[in-house]
Amino acid sequence: MHSINHTVANARALTGWVKSSYSGGSNGDCLEVATGFTAVPVRDSKAPSGPAVVFSLTGWSSFVEAIKDGGLSA
Repeated sequence: MHSINHTVANARALTGWVKSSYSGGSNGDCLEVATGFTAVPVRDSKAPSGPAVVFSLTGWSSFVEAIKDGGLSA
């Protein structure tokens, strides 16, 4: 994975995927992140072979904090 890329075409090529503990048991609308990389790949759990969006560590942290703080609305 190169840091200049913002996507990975086939997310199955990466390992270390984990699902949020907030996902619940229905396996519905869940995101997974891959651990152990210098950036944060994120994929849709329903499409494990689909693309992954790659965030910088700072970008991912900012996104998570904005969600926690209610800074993003639907």
